[in-house]
Amino acid sequence: MNSASPVYEPADLMGGLYGDGIIGLKGAFSPEWADRMREDIETLYAEARAVPGGALPRGPQRFYVEVQPERIRGFVDIVTHPWFVAVCEAVLGPDYRIVEIGFDIPFPGAADQPWHRDFAVPEATTKGRRLNSLAFNLTAVDTIPEMGPFEIALGTHWDQFPGPPAGMFPDKVLWPRYEARKVVKMAQRGDISARSALTIHRGTANRSDRARPVLVVGVDAPDANNAAHHDLQVTRGYAATLPPRVLEHLTYRLVDQLETVVQHHVIEGLLEPVY
Repeated sequence: MNSASPVYEPADLMGGLYGDGIIGLKGAFSPEWADRMREDIETLYAEARAVPGGALPRGPQRFYVEVQPERIRGFVDIVTHPWFVAVCEAVLGPDYRIVEIGFDIPFPGAADQPWHRDFAVPEATTKGRRLNSLAFNLTAVDTIPEMGPFEIALGTHWDQFPGPPAGMFPDKVLWPRYEARKVVKMAQRGDISARSALTIHRGTANRSDRARPVLVVGVDAPDANNAAHHDLQVTRGYAATLPPRVLEHLTYRLVDQLETVVQHHVIEGLLEPVY
């Protein structure tokens, strides 16, 4: 991790997330740090595939796996990074909660996803015009165009449209709006981004011969309820090693031994082919 700890202006962080719906920091960690994260992801994916329901499909040749923080060696580095802390405090408040850690892997052959958001828009956003959750992404590889990079339609976290499930999937008649507003994210090892999971986005087709794993850390404001969809476990031994400032921000279940994570956040609309 970089040794410098610059001051990050809350107005800039909030302006980016409330405006575009996504911000990022280049080179937050070293490429070697990201390589260790990739090693952990590859090990955890192999374990998850050996357990029924351990890896959730998110489309053809694309999987999501939820994991325990202590299985990612760089977890504490991420959640104590000054930029991560500054973003969480600026947007979600000083009592933010870390509720999820997992990874998404589009393998060779992964297809274009439909435009979507990750869950229904909460009342805090529809009526309160406030963001009460964030998703942090860290790539484990240097992204190239053939890998199927992430696309996000800027400013669309405020969009409201009918249709099941609760406004997650815009009708195809709206897709030209998202095509017009999209940016392609070519993240490199060591980069970190923060986005509203409500901003309309999609993964694209991986036409390379390499997987493109991405670590995800989900964070809530105190009034959000995304923790109900996850099972963030911490063993007693690991908890004893965590800095108090990390432990106080975790929403977790204390266990003697880690258990298989039973995943609940299935997104059925991502399993349908895009034509």
